[in-house]
Amino acid sequence: MKEQMEAIQAEAIQKIEQVGELKELQDIKVAYLGKKGSLTGVLRGMGKLSKEERPVIGEIANKVRESITEAINLKSEKLERAALEKQLEKEAIDVTLPGRPVKVGGPHLLTKIVEEIEDLFIGMGFEVREGPEVETDYFNFEALNLPKGHPARDMQDTFYITNELLLRTHTSPVQARTMNEFDGGKPVKMICPGKVYRRDTDDATHSHQFTQIEGLYVDKNVRMSDLKGILDTFAKKMFGEEREIRLRPSFFPFTEPSVEMDISCKVCNGEGCSVCKGSGWIEILGAGMVHPNVLKMAGYDPEEYTGFAFGMGPERIAMLKYGVNDIRQFYTNDIRFLKQYHNA
Repeated sequence: MKEQMEAIQAEAIQKIEQVGELKELQDIKVAYLGKKGSLTGVLRGMGKLSKEERPVIGEIANKVRESITEAINLKSEKLERAALEKQLEKEAIDVTLPGRPVKVGGPHLLTKIVEEIEDLFIGMGFEVREGPEVETDYFNFEALNLPKGHPARDMQDTFYITNELLLRTHTSPVQARTMNEFDGGKPVKMICPGKVYRRDTDDATHSHQFTQIEGLYVDKNVRMSDLKGILDTFAKKMFGEEREIRLRPSFFPFTEPSVEMDISCKVCNGEGCSVCKGSGWIEILGAGMVHPNVLKMAGYDPEEYTGFAFGMGPERIAMLKYGVNDIRQFYTNDIRFLKQYHNA
């Protein structure tokens, strides 16, 4: 039996040295050391040995098993190391090759305009507030002096979800909600940027979804001259210090008096051209003093508090500032268009 085990050991080690793959090595391990392996088969005959022979043969069997196991482990390490080196060689990177250019994105032109406007008004003491895009009829219309049946509702063709729920047509509801939150107890100085929706036919200057930024300042002794000063600062910071503004009488249900603000045309400097249709002026936003009814519905005493509000479209501002002639270009995700204003 001793000779059998020594022969098994020599045969196993020879095969281990010749093996070239880990799978073959595993097969050898099973063939010699497994439950049905050669060494195990020989050891089953130990029952026929005398008591004196069993310890001697058992010790030899252990040494043979350890020898084969050690040879398998050493060969396994060698094969694994060779496989790793082969893989590393295959995946080697040639550091002398030129790098591939990485395409770097940037903020959308509208995002940049909105952030620029926000920074400007934050610098003048306004805070930025947001509100829901799915709005109630009350905050979108009634709280802004537009009761049910008011003809001015037709100015804003609305997407209704139910009789009382709709997609907001302007960001003014955020102003109404903020005043209601303060319940007439403290001043309000805020702007509210966001998306708005109207049933409109999309063309070069109109869209069913667009962006709006509205501002509100309510406090004691707020005057029309304060509004003009704020808007004049805005125009000069946004379009250049040489820009002039003018306020024209207009009508909005939630302000009284109401005005529309024009800026002097930056193309012709007020002399008249095709951009300003020969007038020298370009309409930019609407504004006015907050209607007393709006103040009352929000809990403010119009005898004690006054305020002004204004609203502008970032798309229109971007079109004027950067010479974009079609509002649809902001929403078509044409990379060629967006790249033009990456560093604007």
